[in-house]
Amino acid sequence: MSESMKSAEFEGAEGAVGTKRQFIVYLAINIAIGFLLYFWLRDVKQTLAGSIFLATVIGTLMFWRFRLAIAFVGIFLLLVTRTIDLHHTIEFMNLDVIVFLIGMMVIVGLVRRTGFFRWLLAKGLQLSGFNANRLMLIILFLSALMAAMVDEVTSILFVTALVLDLCDFFKVKPARYVISVVLATNIGSSWTVLGNPIGILIALRSGLTFEDFLGTALPIGLLSLVSLMIIVLLWQRGDLRQLKARIQEARPEERRRFLEELSAISDRRLFVGGTSIFVGVIIFLALHYRLELALGLEHNTLLVATSIFGAGVLMLWQRRLARELVMKEVDWWTLVFFMFLFAKAGCLAYVGLTNVIADSLAALTESGTAAPLTALILWISGITSAAMDNVVVVAAFIPVLQDLTPIVGSPILWWALLFGACYGGNMTMVGSTANIVALGVLEDRKGYHMTLKYWIYIGLLGSLVPMAVATLALLVALAL
Repeated sequence: MSESMKSAEFEGAEGAVGTKRQFIVYLAINIAIGFLLYFWLRDVKQTLAGSIFLATVIGTLMFWRFRLAIAFVGIFLLLVTRTIDLHHTIEFMNLDVIVFLIGMMVIVGLVRRTGFFRWLLAKGLQLSGFNANRLMLIILFLSALMAAMVDEVTSILFVTALVLDLCDFFKVKPARYVISVVLATNIGSSWTVLGNPIGILIALRSGLTFEDFLGTALPIGLLSLVSLMIIVLLWQRGDLRQLKARIQEARPEERRRFLEELSAISDRRLFVGGTSIFVGVIIFLALHYRLELALGLEHNTLLVATSIFGAGVLMLWQRRLARELVMKEVDWWTLVFFMFLFAKAGCLAYVGLTNVIADSLAALTESGTAAPLTALILWISGITSAAMDNVVVVAAFIPVLQDLTPIVGSPILWWALLFGACYGGNMTMVGSTANIVALGVLEDRKGYHMTLKYWIYIGLLGSLVPMAVATLALLVALAL
């Protein structure tokens, strides 16, 4: 999940830069948290690990531009206080996740340049026949599908651009259309391990495969998307009536010209080659578990290896672009932040704090009964993801779930974490990177400044209803 645009969006804000008063407040909050944690835990190392992790979370929210500096300082403090050693710090950085993301960023970066995503969306519009309701449903489905195929940021960039072009062409207000595709994007990001960094993070730490995602996350995600589609059609019924009228006013040749411009391919050789490699990578990712069994490879070996092999083939093929793809398409700033965040989350397990949290959650839910734990994990992760980056939420929960899963005896808690973290991002304007990127594009192109009052109604419906659907689906699966 690239966050470069997210960073740019916040760099102009005073809260992102930080004043002396804000830093004093930040320090005071962290000191208070430290005292509260020690009062609860009565363990110095657990208190340090918990305090420094929460300081990173709070620092990320208060001073977005300085999140990497805060992450660096936090690791330094953990090392010099002997809360964690250097060997385990590096081990907990989850380099397998980072390597996978590097490979996929290179692949998606080239595929984006081929025009594949615009071509795909143009075909979807053509399929709709420019029927307003059908057009809206296809755009929502394509938003979710593209997020599942690549990642939420790449998807939302192209879908938002398309929606704005569409609204300009038919002269309708774009704000609600942009919000709707954002909500669908966050739901689609749960369908596969590719839709969001939390997917690959959960897959590699839980042992779930790409095939498992297709068998569990995709069906439940489709049900959740259907619930969102119903909500959007009701919420936008006035907008869609207006769009229908404007479509009828446009001449057929104008609509045809719009589609031709959208689906134009400047370099057909690059388009065919890049798309073929991308599709091949997706197929191998889907089959990685079966191939690993057949070849006797360690679990998840091909999940990571396929990503970097596909990137390597692309760079050999497009040798002149190889360095540019690695330097410009890979979001190194975000990946380094992830490494240090993962290390701090791993430290929570290293000092035994996650055991304490797991025991507390089990005690709250009838000694670890699967059904209430599933609901609790899904809704806690969903609500917290509305206020902070869902990668932070998942990184904190992973060591806790590693302690709870043996008690439950099934991977259902991992699915609860996935759905909660992805769907909870719909609640607020800053709940996910996709939200911020899309609203940044809307503001840049249309000068529209989104308000919480405008977002919150549909945001709550667009998160709580799919979360309820996912909870019900998981509980039914647990009962069967």
